[in-house]
Parts: sequence; structure tokens; C-alpha cells
Amino acid sequence: MENNVNPIEMQKCLGGVSYPASKDEIMRQAEQHGASKDIMGALKKLPESDYDSPAAVNREVGKE
Repeated sequence: MENNVNPIEMQKCLGGVSYPASKDEIMRQAEQHGASKDIMGALKKLPESDYDSPAAVNREVGKE
């Protein structure tokens, strides 16, 4: 499946996340920032892990 997530959009949705952050924290923050279905879908596929920066989240989403 094609990954249509714009990394800049995703970073906007993750504003305010304090890293390191768990997948749950990242998803909660994105939801509060009105993340699109594409972004929420991509975040849902993230491995359960602690992410130490927005770049780490982007890298993981980019692997899809």
C-alpha cells in the first residue's frame, strides 16, 4: 500500500509531543492536533516503541 503521508503535515500534528514518547502518546497528540486519516493510519502501524525524536517517527513511517 502506498504511503501518502506528508512528513511536514505529520510534524505539525506531532507538535507538543515531549520525547521520548510512546506510540500511544504520539497517536494521542496527533489526534488532538486533527491529524488526517492517512497520518493516523500510518501512526497506527508504528511498532510499539519509544521514539526519541520527530525524525525517528518519520523514519519509521517512511519504512512502510
